[in-house]
Amino acid sequence: MSFRIYHRCAGCKKKQEFVNSGKFRVNANGNLVDVWLIYRCKKCKHSLNLTVYERTRPQKIPADLFEAFQSNDEETALSYGESVEFLKKNKVEIR
Repeated sequence: MSFRIYHRCAGCKKKQEFVNSGKFRVNANGNLVDVWLIYRCKKCKHSLNLTVYERTRPQKIPADLFEAFQSNDEETALSYGESVEFLKKNKVEIR
């Protein structure tokens, strides 16, 4: 189970609990990609994107991992949601 995280919600305008949606957003910009893990506010469902990769060449991401991001692999999403290092890198409060 992913950690419960807390962050200021843009929808609620106060610190709220966010839950792992189990989905990724992959955005291409020219030859570079950004990958985010999407969390949702437990109260209003507003999204919070946590950076997995930023401005990275797709070739630098292992092919099986890149496929997991594109197919919204739940196991991969869960493993990132359980990573204290990943959550701290994204500056969210863990409880």
